[in-house]
Amino acid sequence: MTEHAAQIVIDLIDAWNAHDSTRVAQHYAPEYVAIDVAYSKPLLGQQGGSHLMQRYVAAFPDLYISRDHMLAHGAQVALFWTFHGTHRGAFMNIPSTGRRIAVRGTSLFAVAAGQVVQGLHIWDVAGLLRTVGLLPDLP
Repeated sequence: MTEHAAQIVIDLIDAWNAHDSTRVAQHYAPEYVAIDVAYSKPLLGQQGGSHLMQRYVAAFPDLYISRDHMLAHGAQVALFWTFHGTHRGAFMNIPSTGRRIAVRGTSLFAVAAGQVVQGLHIWDVAGLLRTVGLLPDLP
């Protein structure tokens, strides 16, 4: 199951990088539940996962997620990633800045029956805010 779960996550990130919301939705189970530190409520179902990708792509039209490191054990996959893009649209109520970003994060995925059923996404929100000019650089 470990290799199969890892491949599902790889395919999901490839769909995100292709900005293909239909393919993205197909990787999430109907009962998908995701916690993303940038959102106050869980994202639910295939539409929740697809909608999240659409929000990110609207704000960062050149979005690309690099898979920096991945660990898989059974049906669980931990992905260490870097999100790259140019801030061209509103995101988290922040108007476009035109700045190029690279933000690191980690996601823990649970896979069942060939689809992602859970996601926990923890990433450097402060780093994003610093890059777009809303937080000062730390010494």
